[in-house]
Amino acid sequence: MKYGIKFCGGCNPRYERGSAFKSIIADLPDKVNFEIAREEVDYDGLLVVAGCSNCCPELKGYKVKRKPIKMWDEKHIDQVKVEILKEVDVT
Repeated sequence: MKYGIKFCGGCNPRYERGSAFKSIIADLPDKVNFEIAREEVDYDGLLVVAGCSNCCPELKGYKVKRKPIKMWDEKHIDQVKVEILKEVDVT
């Protein structure tokens, strides 16, 4: 499964976004492959990691099969893992 990762610009981060992402991928199976999201590339899923509740990264131009998963608080880490694992089980 090919997943794009889109970080916000970091203008108002309330937590360490990189550490949160590392925590997410540490518990996912090897068949979930993440790469920095690029426009015009097809992805099975897109994870948006924002630093605050504005969750403002622009998503136009990204080709994604499923609705993007958005997080803006480290409290979302476990739920993000659950959502991605559900998608892995479907494919």
